[in-house]
Amino acid sequence: MPPKQQRPRIRTLNDPPSRGYSDRRPLRRSFSEASPLRQNEHSAPRHNATSDRKFYKEGSLTGHEARGHAQALKRDTLYYVPLGGLEEIGRNCSFFEYNDEIVIIDMGIQFPEEETPGVDWIIPNTSYLEKKKKNIRALLITHGHYDHFGAVPYVLERLGNPPIYGTRLIREILQKRLNEMPNVPKMRFVEIKNRDKVKLSEHFIAEFFGVSHTVPDTTGVALHTPAGIMVHFADFRLDYDQEDTVQNLQEFERLSGLGIHTLFLDSTNADFEGHSVSEKLVEANLEKTFSEAKGRIILSTFASMITRMAEIVKIAEKLDRKVIINGRSMKDNLEIAKSLGYIKYKPGTLISVEEINKYKDDKILILSTGAQGQENAGLMRIANREHKHIHVKQGDTMIFSSSVIPGNERGVQTLKDNFTRQGAIVITNNDLDIHSSGHAPGDDLAMVAKICKPKFIIPIHGFYFKRAANIQNMKQIGIGKERIILMDNGQVAELGKNNNVIVTDKTVDAFYVMVDGLGIGDVQEIVLRDRRMLSQDGIFVIIAVVDAQTGQVKGSPDIISRGFIYLKESHELLSHTRHLVKRVVEESTHNMHPINYTHVRDNVRERLGSFLFQKTKRRPMVLPVIIEV
Repeated sequence: MPPKQQRPRIRTLNDPPSRGYSDRRPLRRSFSEASPLRQNEHSAPRHNATSDRKFYKEGSLTGHEARGHAQALKRDTLYYVPLGGLEEIGRNCSFFEYNDEIVIIDMGIQFPEEETPGVDWIIPNTSYLEKKKKNIRALLITHGHYDHFGAVPYVLERLGNPPIYGTRLIREILQKRLNEMPNVPKMRFVEIKNRDKVKLSEHFIAEFFGVSHTVPDTTGVALHTPAGIMVHFADFRLDYDQEDTVQNLQEFERLSGLGIHTLFLDSTNADFEGHSVSEKLVEANLEKTFSEAKGRIILSTFASMITRMAEIVKIAEKLDRKVIINGRSMKDNLEIAKSLGYIKYKPGTLISVEEINKYKDDKILILSTGAQGQENAGLMRIANREHKHIHVKQGDTMIFSSSVIPGNERGVQTLKDNFTRQGAIVITNNDLDIHSSGHAPGDDLAMVAKICKPKFIIPIHGFYFKRAANIQNMKQIGIGKERIILMDNGQVAELGKNNNVIVTDKTVDAFYVMVDGLGIGDVQEIVLRDRRMLSQDGIFVIIAVVDAQTGQVKGSPDIISRGFIYLKESHELLSHTRHLVKRVVEESTHNMHPINYTHVRDNVRERLGSFLFQKTKRRPMVLPVIIEV
């Protein structure tokens, strides 16, 4: 988080794309029908991210020329554009546009990937919206998870500070986040409740309704538009009791009576069969596990799972255990939830971490952030014996009450290994139902679609494979693949009044925008490429002192190697390197007056790079430093 006295440097978002597509998670089923969908009359060919990036890099075409970039859109036509969340986990953001009116739904962050080393966050590309900021009538935030609201502080001013619509909880969480940012404009927040119907502009009316998720006050929205009613479910699941009876179908039944044009459907778990695990079952299993634990309990979950944390605190009180919160974001969320009445506990239930040794081990429960193996989170510091007050003891029970986000498997495995080595008993969701996802699986999605009876479905939130899983999910209830529209980030869809959806050949920029320290959007592909190169083959610095009159190298060039070779064990290679550098410098400066040191450095870099690859089959970043005397 930038310090309060400084302001983030705002740079242009029109940087080259800096990401590729990656499949990092084994998936459960394949869909032979997914590919033909791209050729149906409602779809457009998929853009290839690699070739798009090539256009920018080589300069053969601009991004606009290469991708049929959206210019003037037709009047009296409703358009839908996803800016994120359709090809990754996170960065959820999309908007509807009709004439001179734009309504945005969510503005989330994405956590960095292996392809984006050193980056703090990835946020939606708002360059198209910035050009039309005077047309933005509303920013609707569906719930208090960072992947749906976390980018707001970084883009609010750039979007003209539009009014933000959301619930009390979203207001408080977002306000705290904005207070930590320097020089962000005061937000114009409009608090809404379930069943509120709000006129956003001449042509847009938003009708809000509650859905079940892992954070309270999660809302879907039925957007009344000139083309019909567009229903966006946000993230949701169905609630089951311990007898597997679904509890909350009333809202979906009410929505079906509205006549839904298009249903925008959460697809995070669309490739999994079955139904959601009952939260009541999770709570029962957690209570049983707590009661059987002989020593301290360390439980980690997402800091935003306020409903789960409230139940954990209640169980701890019932079993006479004191609760210690380890992690700033979790502590902040609990305080906000308590002030709004979502969590209630007795005075003295929560104690500070400094008081941990005042109570017996079987009277302590530690709630910690870091269940995804984040390097600097509280749980990793405990596992690595770096925490000032909490150290793993023989007989501690370590509980992971969360699912693993794709890409975090290695970090989570390291946590489990370290806790087990130190004598803790590790329990995960694979051992017992101690986590219920906030995203409905395939059979629940089919049940909801059957009740809502939409004319079309646009799957959102998830990789292409997951969204395509809805072809099979909906097939079982009689919805054909021609009514399921698969889009990619940046594509533009026309939502017609005559009950059609057409994915056009127009696009808007949707490539990654990185937040890195104080910079927003100034980390480009070349910077990421250099970071990846440094992480793979290291850096090799050669420092040569050159006589400005004769062009001769004085003394022996100095060498610095980081992440490439161990200098003390590479005497022969270093000797040849110094000899080569001296020869190249003197050949380059021969009969050159004045000396062109840029030319000399380029020659050294090229010749030395080839030499090092020939000798080591590695390509470190070579940095020649020429000092003129």
